Amino acid sequence: MSNHGRPLSPHISIYRWPINMTTSILHRATGVAISVGFVVLVAWLFAAAAGSEAYATFMTYMDTMLGKVLLIGWSFAFFFHFSNGLRHLAWDTGYGFEMRQANASAWLVIISAVVMTALFWWVRA
Repeated sequence: MSNHGRPLSPHISIYRWPINMTTSILHRATGVAISVGFVVLVAWLFAAAAGSEAYATFMTYMDTMLGKVLLIGWSFAFFFHFSNGLRHLAWDTGYGFEMRQANASAWLVIISAVVMTALFWWVRA
């Protein structure tokens, strides 16, 4: 079936993702990222248990630019997932379902995750 010459559906050019849909997708993605991070955490523990040489080798990989970006990403994933989890906990009690409240809490989750990640790495340095 060929659609050559036929117009695309107008929703493709005018549709804007609601912030709640964005946070829902990010919540799932950060859950997956945290799972991958746990595998790296286990590798770190194995390296620490294997001795100083294995630990030093592991740390040389994590001390690269890519390693630091991954660590910052995993910390953001943790803080976002945590903040959005608190939001869902409030929803479980029946609060925050009105559109204005849901949009405000979505932005609060994103902003708090960015701020907590920045504070975590600032305090750590």
